[in-house]
Amino acid sequence: MINHDDPLAIAQALVATPSVNPMLEEGGGGEGAIADLTAGWLQDWGLKVDTVEVAPGRWNVMAEIGNPEAGRTLILNGHLDTVGIAHMKIPPFDAKVQNGRLWGRGSCDMKGGLASLLTATARVAKEGELPGKLIIALTADEEYKSVGMEFLVNSGIGADAAVICEPTGLAVMPAHRGFVWVTALFRGKAAHGSQPDIGVDAIEHAGRYLVNLGNLAKELKEVSPHPLLSYGSFHAGTIKGGSVPSIYPSECELVLERRTLPGETPALVIDQFQAVLDKLAIEVEDLDAEIIQGLTRSATEVSEESELVRGLFQACSSQDIDPVLEGMSAWVDAALLNEAGTPAVCFGPGSIRQAHSADEWIDTSEIYICADVLHQFIRNFLGD
Repeated sequence: MINHDDPLAIAQALVATPSVNPMLEEGGGGEGAIADLTAGWLQDWGLKVDTVEVAPGRWNVMAEIGNPEAGRTLILNGHLDTVGIAHMKIPPFDAKVQNGRLWGRGSCDMKGGLASLLTATARVAKEGELPGKLIIALTADEEYKSVGMEFLVNSGIGADAAVICEPTGLAVMPAHRGFVWVTALFRGKAAHGSQPDIGVDAIEHAGRYLVNLGNLAKELKEVSPHPLLSYGSFHAGTIKGGSVPSIYPSECELVLERRTLPGETPALVIDQFQAVLDKLAIEVEDLDAEIIQGLTRSATEVSEESELVRGLFQACSSQDIDPVLEGMSAWVDAALLNEAGTPAVCFGPGSIRQAHSADEWIDTSEIYICADVLHQFIRNFLGD
């Protein structure tokens, strides 16, 4: 039995329930067990609950309470999956509380946030009639391809606002970066290592390209910075090529990740990388290469003056928490809601610096504070 007014107890139960994303680690069990657990709680509190298999063995939990005809609609969202446990230095599912911290996989990203939103929901349900509609959306696969949130927005769900309880250290984060994966594919000519007049070194060409990208890095910092997200950036993620040391490599594949700001499109990013390649082609006569766009996730933002942001600030102040406005450095599912027409911001307990770490933990006091703020925000937003 769980005291549903104690978010730490809920967080411990969630951490103790493995939900490793099977796309990230072999043997990962996915969201089945934790979906059953959370769906059972939500049903016990009187919410209308539905569990949806969004992909084989992958589950969303959807719940709602209130009357949409009586007021506005608010979504509280969190993802159920975690990254893998292979390199952890602590027992991943012991859910131990020590020195004011809850330790274990997912404690920070983002079962602490799930516990806060669930506790706030339990309180609202206990209080009775709600002037508006509250939707609880617990989604699958955020750590890989966000199939859970994509399924959700494709189903046509919408709301007046949404809060995603990712770890923000209790800062309100209305803006976040996106990313574009870019493959630079270089083709050389295989030849015996003793035949430099015949062989063309694809790896050497890739290396020269990487050096020339230094100019692009400077250009990205020559524009005015985003007020919350600073500058765009990129890095080389993977590189592979060649077969054995004695053969000129006929191919080298370089995959880069470009972190984007709101308004920066995939087409812009591809043009930037292509421009660097075009300049290199002038210098290297036998260069044969192409730029290929890969997975893309858009950066989005909600106005700092929006009712959603101001409402969260007011709820923080009502709990004697100084409101803080920051940008989210990572891409999050809020982007998909924003693009579908539901304004979404991030607000939750824990620091992104602890997410995915080998000794993941979360400050337990932030879980309690977040639950209190969310409870106040729900009442204010739906009751105003």
